[in-house]
Amino acid sequence: MASLSVSSSSTIIDSRAPLPSSRQASASSPSCISLPTLPPQPAQSQTRAAKATAYCRKIVRNVLTRAADVEVAATTQVEAPAANTEAASTELPDIVKTVQEAWDKVEDKYAVSSLAVSGFVALWGTAGVISAIDRLPLVPGVLEVVGIGYTGWFAYKNLVFKPDRESLFQKVKDTYRDIIGSN
Repeated sequence: MASLSVSSSSTIIDSRAPLPSSRQASASSPSCISLPTLPPQPAQSQTRAAKATAYCRKIVRNVLTRAADVEVAATTQVEAPAANTEAASTELPDIVKTVQEAWDKVEDKYAVSSLAVSGFVALWGTAGVISAIDRLPLVPGVLEVVGIGYTGWFAYKNLVFKPDRESLFQKVKDTYRDIIGSN
């Protein structure tokens, strides 16, 4: 059996290792291999703390730089467009008010909520099915060719000639009126 021993000075002694030709006379001594010593590891807590401090200083510097840029931009503008800022600030509450009014007009809130949740689940499931199909070997390429062919056919049938284009626009307008309702 081979016996390996490791001493505290990072030396491995193998008693069955072949001996050099000059030392074959004294076959009783085992061969020794000495390993280089590694430098001590730096303390991780100090390294992490230093990195975190440097990162925080970088963030603070970026924030201060951006704040200074905003101040400079605000002071260098001759006229601030007050109408745009007022429109932006009043537009959000109008949208929120409109949504609240529409929600208050709904009689069966449970059904609307159920439809919204089922729509979200259906969208999520459809995305999963599409990603599964996309992983199949030849199907994505075939579907891409089919899509390109259908797009070409649709463009030729509905967009190339003026009468066909006008009838397509009329169909879109009629469908829009059917969905929205004619006023």
